[in-house]
Amino acid sequence: MKNKMRREIRTFALTMTGLGSIIGSGWLFGSWKAASVAGPAAVYSWIIGMVLILFIGLTFAELGSLFPAAGGMVRYGQFSHGSLVGFISGWANWIAIVSVIPVEAVASAQYLSSWNFEWAHRLYNGSELTLPGLCIAAALVFVYFLLNYFTVRLFARVNATITIFKFIIPSAAIIGILFAGFHAHNFVAPEQGGFMPNGWSGVLTAVATSGIVFAFNGFQSPINLAGEAKNPGRSIPIAVISSIVMAGVIYILLQTAFIGGVTPDMLRSGWSHLNLNSPFADLAMALGLNWLVLLLFADAFVSPSGTGITYTATTARMIYGMERNGFFPRVFGRVNGAVGVPRAAMWLNLAVSYLFLFMFRGWGSLASVISVATLISYVTGPVCVMVFRHFGEDIQNPLRIKGMPVIAPIAFIAASMIYYWATWPLTGKVTLIILIGLPIYFYYQAKAHFKGFMRDLKAGVWLIIYLAFMIIMSWIGSSKFGGLNIIPFGYDFLVIAVFGVMFYIWGIKSGWLTDQLKKQEDMIREKQSL
Repeated sequence: MKNKMRREIRTFALTMTGLGSIIGSGWLFGSWKAASVAGPAAVYSWIIGMVLILFIGLTFAELGSLFPAAGGMVRYGQFSHGSLVGFISGWANWIAIVSVIPVEAVASAQYLSSWNFEWAHRLYNGSELTLPGLCIAAALVFVYFLLNYFTVRLFARVNATITIFKFIIPSAAIIGILFAGFHAHNFVAPEQGGFMPNGWSGVLTAVATSGIVFAFNGFQSPINLAGEAKNPGRSIPIAVISSIVMAGVIYILLQTAFIGGVTPDMLRSGWSHLNLNSPFADLAMALGLNWLVLLLFADAFVSPSGTGITYTATTARMIYGMERNGFFPRVFGRVNGAVGVPRAAMWLNLAVSYLFLFMFRGWGSLASVISVATLISYVTGPVCVMVFRHFGEDIQNPLRIKGMPVIAPIAFIAASMIYYWATWPLTGKVTLIILIGLPIYFYYQAKAHFKGFMRDLKAGVWLIIYLAFMIIMSWIGSSKFGGLNIIPFGYDFLVIAVFGVMFYIWGIKSGWLTDQLKKQEDMIREKQSL
């Protein structure tokens, strides 16, 4: 049966879903990765990342309230611009988010490799999981699957409990390190390059590639579960904004504690060569905090598992949304009437998760790829929200965030900047990976005899040219971000900002009152009249 999602998730549970998604393996590894790229200035990276993602999140918070549909993140582009924009943004978002599930399981297995047992050391070889480590990760992915398979209510209760636990362990790590062995000298040590050893380019690259955007991606979870929210108009903006801010504060404090907690012998070769298999656990062992070591090893299961459970739920809703857009077989849009869960979509995501698990066996190998892929979908949110506002009375908007005409273009430019900071050639590779999905799009267009294709193509040209522009810009931009330095550092930001405004305006003008948008509005009005 279709369209039988149960509205059972309340504001607190929805907020815990967002917070639980953000505080996953990112807190276990993100501080180490950011410090290795930006040094002590990684604290700035988290602040910048939080502020920029907050702008982007505000646009999607309004969209989630406007269209409280399951898998909402993959549907807004379809509503505003038709099939081409809908497919590219939806496909990019799904690829990025579904790959988080195995990454969280990998994080748990990788952290266990620091246990003081011989069998534990065999789980990770220093760069990727071994066969025993993969078996543990595979078992965890299946546990995430089972906890979502039977009921939405079970998922919400388990996630809320785990998220509360996630507050306790990071807080204990922050307090323990600050009082046990905080080396304030690490922040300014001239022998390590001072506070900002790699300059501002290192700070900005850390935002895009060291797990910061990867971590904050979790704000999407409340939006993708909007179809099951009890009061979406009120709950979604609260859940999105509060989860980003609360998690941001925790991450900034964690980064500060990590930088101060690193011992002098660990920094012998500099920040860029800081190599730790289980960062905070290794730090706690070096500081003699045995009680914290035990808590961290326990949390190596809890934090990533909480995020893995949440993403297992949200990616199933994304497949449901993609099917509603017309890009997947109908079986994936069916919801089990007894429990209100899209089970076929869950089986597909389980298969894809295992594929990613055996292709990418280390936490760091996927975090930056996931971040860039997600940013491709982020640029559509600011455009979509303003397209819907321009429709005026044709769209019933329960939430109008103040200042959105200013917030939206800033969010678009922010997403573009982070995309650029990811460095060449990663930006080009990930964009090509996303475009590999286009044959699926054309297959379903052919099945529909390309009905309305030209209009959808015209409405989506701006996004195609934007992606081409970003690839070229990354290639010829500053050498600090891997480019040819044809456009030097500083001027590259100006070019992206100017052209970003142009693409933003073009994207808004390309929007139109699509058939799917009309159907969605009719469904909303019908529910309100009941």
